Amino acid sequence: MRRYDRLKEILRLDPERDHHAIYQLIATREFPWDVTRALELALFRTYAVPSIGALLARTAELTERSQKRYDDTALLLDAVVEHGFDFVDGRTAIRRINQMHRAYSISNDDMRYVLCTFVVTPKRWLDAYGWRRLTDHELRAVAAYYRTLGHHLGIRDMPRTYADFEAYMDSYEAAHYAYDPAARSVADATLDLMASWYPRPLAPLARRGSIAVMDDALLHAFRLPVPGRTARRLAHGALRLRGRAVRLLPPRRAPHFARQNPQIRSYPAGYRPSQLGTFPQGCPVPRAAHPGEAGARAADPAPGTGE
Repeated sequence: MRRYDRLKEILRLDPERDHHAIYQLIATREFPWDVTRALELALFRTYAVPSIGALLARTAELTERSQKRYDDTALLLDAVVEHGFDFVDGRTAIRRINQMHRAYSISNDDMRYVLCTFVVTPKRWLDAYGWRRLTDHELRAVAAYYRTLGHHLGIRDMPRTYADFEAYMDSYEAAHYAYDPAARSVADATLDLMASWYPRPLAPLARRGSIAVMDDALLHAFRLPVPGRTARRLAHGALRLRGRAVRLLPPRRAPHFARQNPQIRSYPAGYRPSQLGTFPQGCPVPRAAHPGEAGARAADPAPGTGE
């Protein structure tokens, strides 16, 4: 195969009907490393919304069990990518996500925003660092894939096109990004986790490198130090150089799923999707509402069942 043969295969598929097949090719053959890094950044962005970050801090999953929470999130999303929406493991993963979400009072707006980050952040990452950019054809499929996932998660009033996802994400961040000390603790725990994946002498460099690829709005929301021009130039340059090098390589013949990533460490003996995540008991845990929205949130129905 030549480097762009898989893109030709993608362009022969219908972006609405074949959205899962196209997204799987994008995430597991064309850009597996980039999509993983971009989704990590996407989730990190969501912590800067205090209603999301503070709730995650109250659960203590990301601050006290960071590696397991990272692994469970990656593996549950990965199961849907690998198996789709109509087969047992994919449906089980969606059911597990919904069971966990129902234990907390999460607004539809926050759920929709998180979904938007999954669509927009990888596209922007690939624009900046990928060995090629996504085509409009692929973006239509990505939007359709996440609309389908959002439907199974019970999210209402989802954006339809990539441009709609992007506009919603940007406007939501502009309206809701704010400093919250509990959310900052989640951000710090996540940065520490990412640094722990590297040899100890490189851990501080890895943390600084992660911060260097973040935009100023995100850094200001967490009150993280804004990197200097040299640090940013080095981080961006290294990632762009990697993208150019990947372009020269032959295309990947076998899919690479997130479960194969070395960062996944919690299940050396294997796992089943039904065993992933947390199993909270009791009444739903309330979230801190944005000002003036408490009444609207009380009316929000529970997320979908995944059926």
